[in-house]
This record gives sequence, structure tokens and C-alpha cells, in this order.
Amino acid sequence: MSYHIRIHDRQNDKLYEADIQGDRYILDSLEDQGINLPFSCLNGACTACAMRVKSGKIDQHEVIGLSKTLQDEGYALICSGYAQSDLDLETQDEDEVYRLQFGNFFAKRKRHWFQFGIPIDHD
Repeated sequence: MSYHIRIHDRQNDKLYEADIQGDRYILDSLEDQGINLPFSCLNGACTACAMRVKSGKIDQHEVIGLSKTLQDEGYALICSGYAQSDLDLETQDEDEVYRLQFGNFFAKRKRHWFQFGIPIDHD
């Protein structure tokens, strides 16, 4: 099935539109049409290709780098996601999504500095 996708590229202030197939990864379909967006791992493990879903539905059952909570809040990794409807997406800053995904965990951790293999706590 074919779906229409609109992407607002916030970093470059551009709007992309394309028709994509629901049985192919969104990023692959866009690249085939000359729309090049940020990516890194192509495995749904990092947050380089993160998008905010303004409207529509994406199947992300293969994504491992984005919590169910963030998916429910409207974030998606398009390298491993499939369109299930027409979509309106917005690019995100990779660091922003990374902080949302991992920041709460790492912010709570006490830092340990290592010196000659011995952990030393610094305040």
C-alpha cells in the first residue's frame, strides 16, 4: 500500500513530500526518491534518524533504540519504521531525542573517575 509523507526538516528549513510503500523502511523509500535525511546505524538502535510524528502511524516493532514511552509520545526512528498511514513528520535534533531516551538514566548515575584502574568518586 502507498502512503503520502510530508517531512518538515527543521535544521534546513525545508519541506519534503513523497509517496512511499508501507512494506519498506521509510528512510529507504525516501532515499530512493533523492530525499536524504540524517541516519547512522540503520538498525533502529541510535537516534540519528529520529522524527516527531505530527500525524499518522508508524510500525516500529523492529526499533530497539527508542523506548515504548517515547514512541507513544510521538517519536519514531525512520530507518526501521514502516508507514501505516499518510504521515506528517518533523526532524528532531539527535541530541534532544538521545537525552530524552537516555538522559534520565545517566543523569541519576554517580560519576566514577578511574585512576590506574581504581575507581575514585569525585564530588
